[in-house]
Amino acid sequence: MRTNRKGFMLSLLFTLMMSILLAACGGNGNTVEPAATKDTGTAGTEATAAAQAEPVTLEFWTIALQPTFNDYFNDLIAKYESSHPGVTVEWKDYPYDAISQRLLTSTASGKSPDVVNLNTEFASQLGSKGALLNLADYLTDEQAKSYFDGIYNSTVFEDKAYALPWYTGTEVLFMNKKLVEKAGLDPANPPQTREELVEWARQVHDKAGVAGYAQQLVSKLFPIDGIPILNKDKTAAAFNTSEAEAMISQMRDLMKEGVVLKEDADFSKQIQYFSGEQVAFQLSGPTFINFIKTSAPDVYANTIAVPLPTGKANLRLSNSMNLVVPEKSKNPEQAVEFAAFITSAENQTAFSKIANTLPSSKASIADPFFTESDGSLEAEAKVASSQSLDKATDYMVGVPSAADINSALARGLQEILMNGADIKETLNAVEKEVNNILSQGS
Repeated sequence: MRTNRKGFMLSLLFTLMMSILLAACGGNGNTVEPAATKDTGTAGTEATAAAQAEPVTLEFWTIALQPTFNDYFNDLIAKYESSHPGVTVEWKDYPYDAISQRLLTSTASGKSPDVVNLNTEFASQLGSKGALLNLADYLTDEQAKSYFDGIYNSTVFEDKAYALPWYTGTEVLFMNKKLVEKAGLDPANPPQTREELVEWARQVHDKAGVAGYAQQLVSKLFPIDGIPILNKDKTAAAFNTSEAEAMISQMRDLMKEGVVLKEDADFSKQIQYFSGEQVAFQLSGPTFINFIKTSAPDVYANTIAVPLPTGKANLRLSNSMNLVVPEKSKNPEQAVEFAAFITSAENQTAFSKIANTLPSSKASIADPFFTESDGSLEAEAKVASSQSLDKATDYMVGVPSAADINSALARGLQEILMNGADIKETLNAVEKEVNNILSQGS
């Protein structure tokens, strides 16, 4: 992962945002206590009923969902309002690059929205700084356990839950059936682990004359193998270990053999190699299908999708969107209730069906939409992705200066695997760089 202007600007914006949010977070300006701490006496009940009788307007922000999903959300909001007299929901939608600036501006002016759509990385960073409501004070155990554990826990720190998981996605393994069968392998019994995938890739190389797969040299290669990037409290680097040396050494050997392409291949390069049948496998999300369907229809017709083999950590990485309630919301109880309504199993299932995303709700996956395939590659990928959700997690949650740390690790891998640098010396240097990044951000 390389540092780019977009990542740099978002990093600067986040730093500015936090300085303003922290100054504003001395209290949220409301007198409503979390449900878990409310007095259950008569006076408290009457006070709550009176408060609920007052008209409430919830401001709901999403990222790049209009106008494509206007009908869905307009119907959803109307349904919620009809069952919650006195509550009005105002839905606003912003581009990805604009929502953080809007949140900064509104919070600084004392006009915080009530429910906001954020990705996991940004939600966890805001939560760790005290800028988001602790949802654990409002949710029942049943509600909290309705989401896949790894995805829900991605924004839980010190028993504080800062987000409700919404729609998500995971990678799958795409296989060129022709090349796999040419190598004498059975695509009906695909590899289950990274170790098995390496052996399949080696056999493809030896018998079909092509590489197994291409990959980008990015930080996720560490957690896939169970190597933590930072220590538990995220104050220091933790990746400079013998396990990391062994993982990188194996990768270097595979590249020398030609089993894995010796290249730092970004997504566009990976599409090119798979479309040209220079590799037999592709590790990617279902969006990959759209590209090969256009660039190489013959390869598309010969491709199948299966669950992604897991590494030593036995997990799969997800890329999730969440709903958060800013700490400055003036309607925290109603905001949490609305966020829980949107992310309920019923509503997540309905949204996934029209948006072609994966839900974070356990109950949703029981729907035939996620379990049955019509034989198309798209359906195979959807089912394979759905089967991966029980092991899914976001791996850079709550990491301060995540973009800078990702970039440092990527450069280190590039130096070793592309330029022949010494593994231990490079890990020592990257560890020092990461610790310096962390110290500057504290």
